[in-house]
Formats: sequence, C-alpha cells, structure tokens
Amino acid sequence: MPLEEFIIGVDVGGTKVAAGIVDCSGVIRHEARVPMVASEGAGGGIASVVAAIELVLAKLRSDSEAVHSVRGIGICSPGPLDPANGIVINPPNLPCWRNFPLASEISKAYKIPVKLDNDGNAAALAEALWGAGRNYRNVFYATIGTGIGTGIVFDKRIYHGRTGAAAEGGHVSIDYRGPRCQCGKLGCIEALASGPAIAARARAKLHPVAGYDSILLGLAGGNVTALTCEMVSQAYAAGDCVARQVLEETVALLTLWLGNIVDLLEPDVIVIGGGVAAMLIPFLDEIRKQLPACSVNSHCQDIPLVMAQYGASAGVAGAAALSFSELVQR
Repeated sequence: MPLEEFIIGVDVGGTKVAAGIVDCSGVIRHEARVPMVASEGAGGGIASVVAAIELVLAKLRSDSEAVHSVRGIGICSPGPLDPANGIVINPPNLPCWRNFPLASEISKAYKIPVKLDNDGNAAALAEALWGAGRNYRNVFYATIGTGIGTGIVFDKRIYHGRTGAAAEGGHVSIDYRGPRCQCGKLGCIEALASGPAIAARARAKLHPVAGYDSILLGLAGGNVTALTCEMVSQAYAAGDCVARQVLEETVALLTLWLGNIVDLLEPDVIVIGGGVAAMLIPFLDEIRKQLPACSVNSHCQDIPLVMAQYGASAGVAGAAALSFSELVQR
C-alpha cells in the first residue's frame, strides 16, 4: 500500500482557526474551521488550534485508500511574531497569547516539527512554491483586503530581515501628507488602497455637497455610512461612473506603490491576492501601462503582474508551505 506524505496548514485569525491537509505538491485535500476562542487565556487559544487540527486529521484517517504520514505542521498567525523561535508576541486581536511559544506547544502535542510565521509571508511562500510564482526565482506578493500585507521570497525562501520584521510593504508611505494609518504613519498604502480606504473614498464622493448621482446609494440603502468596498465592486460591474472613478484612483495609488517596489526589489514576478484583488483584475493592464511613469527601471513592464492562485485558502496553503520549506531545508 503506497505511503502518502502530508503537511497540516493552520491559519489562525482573531475569530476563526482554519486547518487543512496539504500534499507535497500544494494541493489542499481537506479543510475545516472552528471558532477561535481568544478570550479564555492561552489554553483556550491552544484548544481552538488543536480542535481544527483534529478535524482534518479525522478526515485523513477516514481515507483508507493509502497509508498516510503527516510530516509537519505550519501555522500562520497575526503578528507581531518571532518566526525564528515560533513565538507569538502580542497580536492586538489575539489577547490570549503574549510572548507565547505557540510552535513548541503544538510540536509537543503532536511530536512533529512546527513552523510559525505571519500570514503575508506564508501566503507569499505558497505562491512561490506551488502557485502563481512557482516558475520564478524572486517573488513579491501583496494581499489586498481589509489591510495590505506583503511577502518577499528569494530563491524559495522568505526574506525576514534582521529581526523577522521585514516585508511590511503595506506600511510603505507614498504620501507624507496622507491619512494616518492605524500603524501611526502617514500615507501608508494600506491607508489609501485597502478595502476600508476604497469604501471611505466612495463615501466621500457621495456626500450631498459633491452632487454625484450613483447607484451606490441604492446598494447602501440610502445610507452613505453603510457603503462597503464590496458595494463599490458591484456598482462598477453595473457600469457606475462613481465606482469606476474610485477604482481608477485606487489603481493610480497602487501603481505608484508598485513602482517603488520595483525600484527597490526588481522581483521576477508580482503576485496579487486578497479579497479586493478580484476588483482589480480589469485594471491590471492599466497598472502595467502606468508603471513606467512610477518607476526608474526601464524594464518594469517586463515583470509579470499576476493574480494569486490560492484565493481564500491562502492562509492554509501558506501555513503548509512554511512546514514544507522547513522540511526540505532540513
């Protein structure tokens, strides 16, 4: 009977824990999720992670077609983290863990190696190993959603910087007079082009003084404050001119930011993922067209700009990639 080897990927968030069984080619075989209990101390948080792992292990054990071996566990978690030592430092949305050795605790429970990193780095590695960046040596990954996270992968290895805090590309400022980001800096790309920033720009255009007529008001039930980024996407698909203007402004901001990234890193490929990314698909050609005006690199348009492969499963795939990479290096 053939032996199949797998990795468990665990994606820890403030409200849920998702886990998956992933094979060594990056295919997710089983997935499950449970609520994250972040209000009952370190034990409650660990219990949530174990519960998610046990659900996918049960699915694997029920598959009698092959003998299975789980070689390792990868975990992606909100930061700040100490990835070298597997420690969760003090994430704002995970109050249960403060300087908590999450990797070693899970390794003790399952007697296999465990690797920990943040979600941006993990998703970048998954795309570099198995996804849209697999045929490239150096990969820059950006996930655009509620925030903007990034990851840098050189030669299939995450670039962490001196202390593990590198690749905070979402907090690169492109306007020192811009809005204040939640990180405290002014004009971060996250404060200008994330999902909430897109919604805020649309709400400003719908202010009565602006005099715009838009179906966005109907989608928001006549309440401008209820307008969301998803509604902007729906309105754009319906041909709304205000939604188009908002997205064109977002594309201009992202192009300026990516021009800086190209000038700094000159990656072989730029991979874009996250919940807002689908809204940007119609604008990828426009980003490529505008890029030379935002970059001194004469070869900037030669760098492919592609959509991520893993989508909503990026956390699970990314966590598995952490473990897979560690096993390969060993």
